[in-house]
Amino acid sequence: MPEPQLQVEMLRRMYRIRHFEERLRKFYDYQGFFAQDTNESEKRQTADLLTSTMYDFAASGMIGGAVHLYIGEEAVAVGVCTALRKTDYVTSSHRDHGHFLAKGGNVSGALAELMGRSGGVCRGCGGSMHLYQPDCGFLGGNGIIAGQVPVALGPAFAAKYRGEDGVAVAFFGDGATNEGTLYESMNLASVWKLPVLFVCENNLYAATTPARIVFPTEDIAPRAEPFAMPAHIVDGQDVLAVHEVARAAVERARAGEGPTFIEAKTYRFRGHCGSVAEHAFPEECACWQQRDPIELLAQKLQDEGVLSESELKRLEADVSAEIDAAEDFAVNSPLPNPDMLQEFMA
Repeated sequence: MPEPQLQVEMLRRMYRIRHFEERLRKFYDYQGFFAQDTNESEKRQTADLLTSTMYDFAASGMIGGAVHLYIGEEAVAVGVCTALRKTDYVTSSHRDHGHFLAKGGNVSGALAELMGRSGGVCRGCGGSMHLYQPDCGFLGGNGIIAGQVPVALGPAFAAKYRGEDGVAVAFFGDGATNEGTLYESMNLASVWKLPVLFVCENNLYAATTPARIVFPTEDIAPRAEPFAMPAHIVDGQDVLAVHEVARAAVERARAGEGPTFIEAKTYRFRGHCGSVAEHAFPEECACWQQRDPIELLAQKLQDEGVLSESELKRLEADVSAEIDAAEDFAVNSPLPNPDMLQEFMA
């Protein structure tokens, strides 16, 4: 079990992700294709489809393009990343905000990046799905399903080649487990015993496609067994459970014993895309919200006397102030100068 101090840090990071994601609702104003001709009910029903196909956003919003929220899944990113060193590397998917912040990415730079501002971590040229900050070990999000997985093999191979004990983690969703890229990567990692963790965030939906109609079994982890690597299933709403599994896998990787596959059963509390989109299955979502990962850890820390109710409120208030500062930085950061395109083309 992690020390109480680390558990408090886990809660802080989960608060940070949640408050960051909720703040996006203020700046992301999605209306949908031909939104002027639809009523509010129709907009809610078609939001996921429209964002997935047209990406037609209201001009009044300060954030354009796709935004995939991580609300509800915070325990997976935080549980894994608190088992890593700053010098370890992480790759992520289109839903990358949580992984970026959990790994120690710059909050102000992330929000500025989503707004397309020059103060962003990619100088405003990457946007929501392509956050990138190598100095904290974050090697980027990726809009291509499973496209980030082979990228993680790069730093894992480099660590092994140099005789170092670095570790890499590839985060991906259940939808990626139907992509051949994942299995090619798992095979190579196993053959070469690369220090990499394959972390599947099974939130039961690939966009809006239910896992139950595309998988013949309830669990995904057994798919790793033919590649001779350990496969674990963990409660993705329990940050401490995730951390313990990840910690053991990281120790195994550092010892030169090769990769591990982790399937975290989790759930996103918002729609697939768009910060105001509600989940397509609200009753099911409501059941999962009863096991909100943040509330579970906060209650545990209070019950065990680690944090009082006032200390919990102060911790959350500190994080909210941090997001306020990030907002101020992002809003006041200038738009990129078109001349910088020449730098990228050089």
